[in-house]
Amino acid sequence: MKIQRTTYLSLGTNQGNTLSNLQKACDEIAQKVGRIVQISSVYKTASWGFKSDDFLNVCIEVSTNLTPEKLLKTVLEIETAMGRKRGVAEKYEARIIDIDVLLFDDEIIFYENLKVPHPSMLDRKFVMVPLTEIAPNMRHPIAKKTILICLQSCNDASDIEKTDLQLERPISLVDKYNYIAIEGNIGAGKTTLAKMIGDDFNAKLVLERFADNPFLPKFYEDKERYAFPLEMSFLADRYSQLSDDLAQFDLFKNFIVSDYYIFKSLIFAQVTLAKEEYVLYRRMFDIMYKEITKPDLYVYLYQNTERLLKNIKKRGRDYEQNIASEYLEKIHQGYAGFIKTEQNLNTLIIDVSELDFVNKKQDYHAIIKQINEVELTVK
Repeated sequence: MKIQRTTYLSLGTNQGNTLSNLQKACDEIAQKVGRIVQISSVYKTASWGFKSDDFLNVCIEVSTNLTPEKLLKTVLEIETAMGRKRGVAEKYEARIIDIDVLLFDDEIIFYENLKVPHPSMLDRKFVMVPLTEIAPNMRHPIAKKTILICLQSCNDASDIEKTDLQLERPISLVDKYNYIAIEGNIGAGKTTLAKMIGDDFNAKLVLERFADNPFLPKFYEDKERYAFPLEMSFLADRYSQLSDDLAQFDLFKNFIVSDYYIFKSLIFAQVTLAKEEYVLYRRMFDIMYKEITKPDLYVYLYQNTERLLKNIKKRGRDYEQNIASEYLEKIHQGYAGFIKTEQNLNTLIIDVSELDFVNKKQDYHAIIKQINEVELTVK
């Protein structure tokens, strides 16, 4: 879990559809920088320092795990992607979007390309008025005064108008969900994705303890002999872990991500157990399943079998290297059957066969966007 920091950004625009520009910038910041906690009202001001069309300005509060250097790099990339062209006289040009880092916690930063607090913020009413609206008691780390007091001392005499225009605050996973379960076949990347989401959204993680199961290596050597003790031990451990870990968290205050759901036990048991063993196993499972907290969203990561085998080989667990493609296909069919028949879960299937969400930010962001856009129907 990465440390979350609070930063305040100033956004301004005076070209094109200015309100749309601000909304687009907020959406991009929410996706690539962090959760937007607050957005100020939209203010209109005359161009500052040069003659041009009026500007629309807002300030936003963002919770981020980015370092200051990474934060600056990311907002500059957002500006560029939106069409911002920086020139020698960029400080006094009309612009489609301008994003300035005003504050980063209570830090004082002097890098070559980044100075925080922003050196000019105290002299600009188009910054101080919207910032005071959302953070009046925030202390300026150099002036040693609150933002409200700093605004009262501001010598900028330019007019600033609070408009009736409104921006929509992008909804974060933290705002929408309390508990997400991520599932998938062996090697699909569910644990990796769960950890990435945990880092980026400060989530509580519930990760399966498969490495501690003494029957797992033996099962891959002799499936018929060790299938039943393996599946029973997994069921007991999953039930215990989900019951204990979820009980420790406040499901209405914490954001929780797990890399499995207990129904996984039944899916694997269907594939590995003999008929008589499965009947007994199912009786035990049904008793436990009634007691388990259901996730707000069940995410299934689909990988084609060829890609699964490559991933399994790459991660190099000795006891997994002889897994047959037929076994993986049976597991997938088990999941498919569960997803088709289970009516009491909000379910999202994501095909990640052609995605590299570990090394390609755009693939990861695309997955987060899909998760965030699910319309929840089951409560």
